Amino acid sequence: MSDNVIDGKIRSTTVILVKRGDSTAIAADGQVTLGETVIKATAKKIRKLAGGSIVAGFAGSTADAFALLTRFESKLEQFQRQLERAAIELSKDWRTDKYLRNLEALLIVADKDDAFLVSGKGDVIAADDGILAIGSGSMYALSAARALAKHTQLSAREIAEESLRIASDICIYTNSELIVEEL
Repeated sequence: MSDNVIDGKIRSTTVILVKRGDSTAIAADGQVTLGETVIKATAKKIRKLAGGSIVAGFAGSTADAFALLTRFESKLEQFQRQLERAAIELSKDWRTDKYLRNLEALLIVADKDDAFLVSGKGDVIAADDGILAIGSGSMYALSAARALAKHTQLSAREIAEESLRIASDICIYTNSELIVEEL
């Protein structure tokens, strides 16, 4: 979750969100790295917000992610827990505010109905297939989750967990100490 920049790419954690049926699960690994060193294995990179009705996961610099989560919570309050509106307003601020523009993090936010990936580039992206992933192992986890969703009857939680385990076997910035939250 620190600023691990190698070849111009930020190396961080892996967070995945899976919506299946009436269930939403978000999972993250627990690894914190500083440069090329693992300094913590059990960090919590997922938070429940708005009295537990919204979940958020983050990848990137820890301090930056917490600053964004705080800002997102205030947007949720301002817009009466309207997830999409709060995500759009956060993204606008993030892209245009001189201080926020320099923050190095990505967020996935979800409620029982919607889920969005939010970036500092002005992106608020909803998944076509109910699966979103961020972080250095995101493409591994995303691929695994899509295959599991297509070819199994596993629950959202089981898909999220297994896809992160697969990513942790491939990505050195992702471990198998998983935290999972469900809505």
